[in-house]
Amino acid sequence: MIIDNHEHLTEVALATMQRTPDPRLREIMTSLVAHLHQFVRDVKLTEAEFQTALAIVNRIGQLSNDTHNEASVMAGSLGVSPLVCLLNNGDNGATETTQNLLGPFWRMGAPRVENGGTLLRSPTPGPALYVHGAVVDRAGAPVAGADVDIWHSSPVGLYEQQDAEQAEMNLRGMFTTTQEGRFWFRSVKPAGYPLPVAGVVGDLLRAQGRQHFRPAHLHVMVVKPGFKTLISQVYASDDPLLENDPQFGVTRALVGNFKRGEGPAPDSEVQGPWHRLDFTFVLEPGESRLPRPPIK
Repeated sequence: MIIDNHEHLTEVALATMQRTPDPRLREIMTSLVAHLHQFVRDVKLTEAEFQTALAIVNRIGQLSNDTHNEASVMAGSLGVSPLVCLLNNGDNGATETTQNLLGPFWRMGAPRVENGGTLLRSPTPGPALYVHGAVVDRAGAPVAGADVDIWHSSPVGLYEQQDAEQAEMNLRGMFTTTQEGRFWFRSVKPAGYPLPVAGVVGDLLRAQGRQHFRPAHLHVMVVKPGFKTLISQVYASDDPLLENDPQFGVTRALVGNFKRGEGPAPDSEVQGPWHRLDFTFVLEPGESRLPRPPIK
């Protein structure tokens, strides 16, 4: 098709997208092209800005590797990841949900841990944390036999693959819920951590004058056939950055009370301060499947 002008260009592009055989892909591509073309018109995108944008997209791919996913961090920094989450859970955005962001640090193959065990595989100084979780369905009935994958940062704000001082799979573990839908374990209280800012995400945050530390949180993934896989984060209620998360991930349903313990810790081997977190995760009916790991 020979193009007459910029309006005709958009008409031709949309007509081409409409010929896509797969209905869902046709819907997505038609909307994508319509919005992209309108965006270019709205901001009056210059040729130089367009070349810069292409270089940024290329750099996002170049910065992603086995231990870092720049695209995942950027999606959160733009609010896209949390938007997709909220629109696809809680009755399609109508109600609260305990679903949340996967984040860029989930790894497959976390070692099995018995309920009551610990996530520590190397010395990790910090306040002890005792987590008591419950998994229920939307009617409040306990969900037994669910796999519960846990991972979190250390008290210095680093995940184990970022920190040479931590052992392989430190602060990671896989649990199974009891007949009462319960799981429990001991770890250390995580700290908020900085987003990687040496790349495109850092450039964006600095240009916008935004801070780059996430509030402290615990990652949880619950898998059980017959239920949609739950990907969640529980945020520490005492973290000062709850109102200023650069990934827009904090929802009221996911602020957990990391309660400071009084008296001796439940384990005699634990000395010093300790905390306890009690939290209930709600599963929705749906497909049970694992997400694509953002890192290896």
